[in-house]
Amino acid sequence: MLTLGWISWIVIGGLAGWIASKIKGTDAQQGLFLNIVVGIIGGLLGGWLLGVFGVDVAGGGLIFSFITCLIGAVILLTIVQFFTRKK
Repeated sequence: MLTLGWISWIVIGGLAGWIASKIKGTDAQQGLFLNIVVGIIGGLLGGWLLGVFGVDVAGGGLIFSFITCLIGAVILLTIVQFFTRKK
């Protein structure tokens, strides 16, 4: 089983948050810190959602962790955009 340290989670979260912000078109609005936060929270969200569907997220490895963070970050940014979009 692969366990990642804090620095690894920050790097994975930052990269996932940055790519998610590029996908959602919000990169110009957020900086490095917010990309990291979105990626880490997205990882928690993605891990929880996959767990709900019965996917074993604990033993997935580095690539699976990154993809989980990316999917969660895109979902998180979509939710934020839904509630903050101008009418």
